[in-house]
Amino acid sequence: MREMGEAAAHWLEDRAGEMDEALGALVQVNSYTENPEGGRKLGGLLRECFAVPGLSAEVVLSARFADHLVFRSAGRPGARPVALVGHLDTVYPPGRFEGYRKDGPLRRGPGVLDMKGGLVVMAWALRALAASGGLQALPPLRLVVVSDEEVGSPEGQGVVREAIGGASACLVFEAGREGDAIITQRKGTGAVKVVAHGKAAHAGNAYAEGANALWALARFVDGAQQLTDIPRGLTVNVGRVVGGQGKNTIPDRAEADVDLRFCTREEGEDLVRRLQHLATQASQGIPGTRLELVGGVARDPLERTEASAALMAAYGRCAHASGLGHAESPRVGGGSDASTAFGLGIPSIDGLGPRGKGFHTVEEYIELETLRAKAQALARFLASWESSPPF
Repeated sequence: MREMGEAAAHWLEDRAGEMDEALGALVQVNSYTENPEGGRKLGGLLRECFAVPGLSAEVVLSARFADHLVFRSAGRPGARPVALVGHLDTVYPPGRFEGYRKDGPLRRGPGVLDMKGGLVVMAWALRALAASGGLQALPPLRLVVVSDEEVGSPEGQGVVREAIGGASACLVFEAGREGDAIITQRKGTGAVKVVAHGKAAHAGNAYAEGANALWALARFVDGAQQLTDIPRGLTVNVGRVVGGQGKNTIPDRAEADVDLRFCTREEGEDLVRRLQHLATQASQGIPGTRLELVGGVARDPLERTEASAALMAAYGRCAHASGLGHAESPRVGGGSDASTAFGLGIPSIDGLGPRGKGFHTVEEYIELETLRAKAQALARFLASWESSPPF
């Protein structure tokens, strides 16, 4: 089987131009999460990219976003599946950041790093393996490409769970980090909306008759920000506050949007409970007001385990053989669908897409050469996978 991996890596040596062209076609299509028409167009291109012998495609319809995609192979009888996960949506609406630009050894454009480059890595690794012995020689594969990851995968989490349950490992092809560092830990994320209700009144003629919702919310905001504990990796950020009609009206409504980051599920749930307590305290301090809190933990963290550390080491050997770095990344603050796989008890690693910088900015780029190398690493890894995980 290792010979198959080496044959696939050799096949990829002359495919950099193909991969560059395919990535350019994907990046040219705007697939902003709230642009389902563009996302569906991209989905059609991706089905062409993943038109690999032995790999079937399923379209999972969405009522709100572009359709999600699931690809499967039969693989070796009796072997547990391996999951490969990515997303097709990007963060900039049409007209804001467009196009695919060649800049010497770099390639620039929206999603080139996060994470259309990772999708090309996945597709060309499978093409190489299909040309070097066939996917039937590998463990069964379960590939998922969701269309709503950039907003927390509200639908995508369910699609991932349905498709990859029972897998022995999950590899996620989010943006590659400096030095090709492999991600084993991500913070969990939460989102809370707080709505403060009060009573409107004229600020001059009937001040005492009013109940200032904005004042109650301000008390909550101050307490919420103080829940941040940097050494423990816990952060609370009140990122948006609105309320009031004008300076001479006691505001009867105000609201705030709050972002939460935490390292374990238990810490996230505790943060939500503490915010609920703060909301009660804030309203009690301003008679006539009431604070309503909606939301909570949105995405579990990706936690490091012995199994995921061993998975990282196994993949790292293949990365090294492909001329890549293979150190472990520090914990990452942003979430991804790797956390969904971890929640199923599946050892998971992340950040396996091409190396680059600037995701979620108009300076986004990848190092072109790493497209090929990352595909070689994945091909070597899948070919080395025995009937049971190699760790």
